[in-house]
Amino acid sequence: MFLTLQAIEQLFAPWKQVYSDSVALSTGVTAIHLLAMLFGGGLAVAADRTTLLLRGENIEQRRQHLIDLNAVHRPVLIALTISFITGVAMLTSDLKTFIASPALWVKLVFVALLLVNGVLLQSTETALRRSTDGEASTSLWSRLRFNAISSLVLWSATLVAGITLVNVA
Repeated sequence: MFLTLQAIEQLFAPWKQVYSDSVALSTGVTAIHLLAMLFGGGLAVAADRTTLLLRGENIEQRRQHLIDLNAVHRPVLIALTISFITGVAMLTSDLKTFIASPALWVKLVFVALLLVNGVLLQSTETALRRSTDGEASTSLWSRLRFNAISSLVLWSATLVAGITLVNVA
């Protein structure tokens, strides 16, 4: 059964009412959303920066970076999950306004690309940790650097899209 926008709005009408009537609730949801973006994005940006700063053939530094990078994935994914949940909460608080906004769809595309890039980054990092072939490692490090640059661009674009969404919706 296909639900219309009006039916979905009716489904979320109680939430919309509670959300719009409570400054504390709307502020809390927005704050949690932004904090998740800050911490998840901050960890990712810091890891990306380190990836881009690594130079030379210091194998021990690279090995340690891969261990650190592996440890960053989980908290970043948790932060993205929290950001997604709070984003849905904000979206459903005024579905009619947000669903019609091109900025929402742009932001969702950036979030999807961020997740895809994260998966690619993680698979590259895993391949590097398992690699024993120096030539393959060079190619994998180049891919990891590309993923780090992509991550920086996508986190920034997601932030700008979110600001735009709030200002134009």
